[in-house]
Amino acid sequence: MQATAYTYDPESRSGQVLLDDGTPVPFDAAAFDAGGLRLLRPGQRVRIEIEGVGENEGAGAERRITLVTLQTF
Repeated sequence: MQATAYTYDPESRSGQVLLDDGTPVPFDAAAFDAGGLRLLRPGQRVRIEIEGVGENEGAGAERRITLVTLQTF
């Protein structure tokens, strides 16, 4: 799934992405570390992997991002 980086805190290595429908979804350090990134800037296009209830619905609060990495074509 694709999203756009919205916020990122380099100290905690956590932040939020915006899904294409505008829904913000938080990610934690484990998801950031899984993607192998060193830095993330707001506005960057990213690829994410999500697990949890509401995976194919608009229930962003029930989603958990397991991986954040840069979108490649």
